[in-house]
Amino acid sequence: ANFAEHDFLFREVAARLDDRLDDMDRDFPMALDLGSRGDIMCGLLVKRKRVGRVFRCVNMETSLAPPGCHSLVADEEALPIADGKLDLVTSLLNLHWVNDLPGTLAQIRRALKPDGLVLAAMLGGETLHELRQVMLEAEAEIEGGASPRVSPFVELSDAGGLLQRAGFALPVADLDTITITWPDAFALMRDLRGMGETNSVHERRKGFTRRQTLFAAAQKYHEKFADSDGRIPATFQIVYLTAWAPHESQQQPLRPGSGDT
Repeated sequence: ANFAEHDFLFREVAARLDDRLDDMDRDFPMALDLGSRGDIMCGLLVKRKRVGRVFRCVNMETSLAPPGCHSLVADEEALPIADGKLDLVTSLLNLHWVNDLPGTLAQIRRALKPDGLVLAAMLGGETLHELRQVMLEAEAEIEGGASPRVSPFVELSDAGGLLQRAGFALPVADLDTITITWPDAFALMRDLRGMGETNSVHERRKGFTRRQTLFAAAQKYHEKFADSDGRIPATFQIVYLTAWAPHESQQQPLRPGSGDT
């Protein structure tokens, strides 16, 4: 409900996605912002002169769309969009939540026109590795076992292959690492909950975490990672996906054996 008070990471990544659109010398008459929380990315798209109609696809309507943006309530894994209707699909820190990522990418590919662009950012495998480490250690020591504490994230080495598997051309996957500091582990956890990025893995322990476990994890976090000012860092690895729906005008690979040496 208070996402806007905790959306600093989303705003930063949205700005970086928006910068990448500056490199695209073309018009996008029909654009879809897929699953992005809030209206950050949608708001940036509607300000672009070379982007025409903008829709945002959300799982539930929680707020009014910004002026110039239309809302579509739908499941990312079953897009109710006809084949070849979109020129641009963006996704801001959402794809790591879908149950079927290959299937979702295939849905995006199907909905794009030939030579349409997908530009997405999702959390990568090293995200929150500090929190993951101390929670596992504390839970194992105090409760005699550990359960998954951080949702699984895609690895950069797999991202390009997923785009190819979905039928995209010219796939590119690269990453940024953003490190943010907090006064303590509890402040970090409050912001993660506020931005909707807490653990929802099906295999997680269903009961409440023991108070003793949380305090032990916070102490370990400070001992292992705190800087000279006593602040703790948290790593967010951002994987960027850029790819195009195939079109005959695109650069094609040379036939094997046809190149000069």
